[in-house]
Amino acid sequence: MLKNEELHEFLCQRNSEMTEQWYESLDKSKPGIYGSTDPDVIEKLKKQNYEFHVLFCSMFSKEHHEFTNEFQGWIQQIAKDEGHLSTPLHEVLEEFFNTQKQYLQLVAEYYKANNEQISQDQFNAWNIGIVDAISTIIQEFTVQNTKAAQNRLMAQQELIIEMSAPIILLSKGTGLLPLVGEINTYRSKVIFENALQQSSQHNLDRLFIDLSGVPIIDTMVAHQIFQLINGLKIIGVRTALSGISPVIAQTAVQLGIDFSGIQVYGTLAQAMNMQEMSV
Repeated sequence: MLKNEELHEFLCQRNSEMTEQWYESLDKSKPGIYGSTDPDVIEKLKKQNYEFHVLFCSMFSKEHHEFTNEFQGWIQQIAKDEGHLSTPLHEVLEEFFNTQKQYLQLVAEYYKANNEQISQDQFNAWNIGIVDAISTIIQEFTVQNTKAAQNRLMAQQELIIEMSAPIILLSKGTGLLPLVGEINTYRSKVIFENALQQSSQHNLDRLFIDLSGVPIIDTMVAHQIFQLINGLKIIGVRTALSGISPVIAQTAVQLGIDFSGIQVYGTLAQAMNMQEMSV
């Protein structure tokens, strides 16, 4: 009951007009993509909206499965778009509903002009179809947008972790790895993998690992430290631990963590002094 080539043509002829009307109706005082004053962003936003209309009005000329399949690409593109990811989700969904109103109003206009040829049942079916289609698009967009937001957050967290513990070159062949803040299993794995890579890149023969900024460690993190030290030993890098607080020391004893065989110093200064004396 939804397919109607005349209605499809009626709507498609208004795609550009609908985009302009929609953009003019936006509350541009809000943060996010809808309030942007960047001409390039505005042009891209209008283009995305126009592409939506081209796809959406085809619901009156194509079978439902064909219509929904063709919409998947647009949904995924918008869901991953940086501008939309930086805009609160409820504001994006609000614009979907505003677009729904546009279509309901246009279909009502079309029905009013052609009510002698169109039954009330057909008009009602079109309205229900529009609402159902928008609901399906919103549901899929929400799923894809949430996934994209989570992936972006994970990428940002990984970048922060990677940048949070770079090796500092103290002199030729000597580096410092200062660790700060809580270190969980995942963070320790990333940090120590990077430490091995950076030590190799900088051709280090000595590395000081300072734990003075770490409040506590557990057995898994301690295991990662041992793995790092062993890995560094294999590539010819001597290591020394410094800054182990009384709390960490007490925890290490309670957990049965054995630091024997590892050079451990109270402070970084002590570690560097002892290393200089041993050269």
